[in-house]
Amino acid sequence: MAAPKQKTSRIKVPKPAVRLHAPKIKAPKIQPPKLSRSSRNGKAGKKYGRPVENRELVAERDRLLEKFTVMQADLGGAFYEMAIRDHVKMDVLTRKAAELQRLDLELGEVEEALALERSDSTGACANCGTEHQPGARFCSACGEELREN
Repeated sequence: MAAPKQKTSRIKVPKPAVRLHAPKIKAPKIQPPKLSRSSRNGKAGKKYGRPVENRELVAERDRLLEKFTVMQADLGGAFYEMAIRDHVKMDVLTRKAAELQRLDLELGEVEEALALERSDSTGACANCGTEHQPGARFCSACGEELREN
């Protein structure tokens, strides 16, 4: 007869209750800043057919956007901390939200100013309503003399 098989004891390792996975984060593509030089007549030139943006407005927009992001995270964090302690103070949250709203309005105004600056048009013809280019003296659609504002 054959010899009986011996049992090999294996230690069972319990599986972890929660598996942790490192998130896959893609690094953002960083683009170099678009710099432009003034033309010979001292006016800012156009690069690739687009108007150059006012650097001060762009810097102000970036500053406001960064501040908005920080304040938004702060508001969310404050609410979370209050909620987990079951001690929500609406007056504090309302004050923070009002400040965030004021900053959002200011950011919107700066973005509107940048959008206006990007626009090639300086106005519209009083006769036909066609938009005209900066420095134009006559309407390209109806030939009417353009008035300066």
